[in-house]
Amino acid sequence: MSSELDLPIVDHLLSTTRAVRKRLDLDRPVPPEVVENCLRLAIQAPTGSNRQGWHWVVVTDAHKRAALADMYRDGFGPYMHRARSGSESLTRVGESALWLAERLERVPVHVIPCIEDYTRGRAHGGVWASIYPAVWSFQLALRSRGLGSVLTTAHQLEQPKMAAVLGIPNDWFQVALIPVAYTLGNDFKPSPRKPVDEVVIWNHYEGGSA
Repeated sequence: MSSELDLPIVDHLLSTTRAVRKRLDLDRPVPPEVVENCLRLAIQAPTGSNRQGWHWVVVTDAHKRAALADMYRDGFGPYMHRARSGSESLTRVGESALWLAERLERVPVHVIPCIEDYTRGRAHGGVWASIYPAVWSFQLALRSRGLGSVLTTAHQLEQPKMAAVLGIPNDWFQVALIPVAYTLGNDFKPSPRKPVDEVVIWNHYEGGSA
């Protein structure tokens, strides 16, 4: 039996895992075992010194989701106000982000990945690097099972309030709030991106300062 991966399938998964907002199915329940299976895969990701100081808070309770959505909108508030008043034009992504913020409590599952900071200091690159690979693995696992997600961070100014609602320690960094739901359709495609030769530097950057 060949040990090689099915590269076309893997490449399709990697190139079509989108930040999904408006195509989240707000009415279809998500079985807990599906989320658990995705998290079981996620925690296979590498983490700094293999400490595995991550915690995954899964919120399905409607009242708690409503409370989290209110705090999310508090963090998102200035942007929402400018967008609604017309003082700031919305990009396609911005309009999608606003749509989600206004409906966040309806998303059936909220996942808040957290990481302990063993230095007891300000979060730094090593802290984020110990959790974001697992976050992306989680999102890939969701995609492979017909679910969508998006990594959001607008809640982070409200972390102490979020911690109180969730009953978690204040020194767990809440690195994201990930809305999770089945998707409306599955016809996701690769997004437009710059050519690789425009963004890759081999060995030495030849450009100079102006």
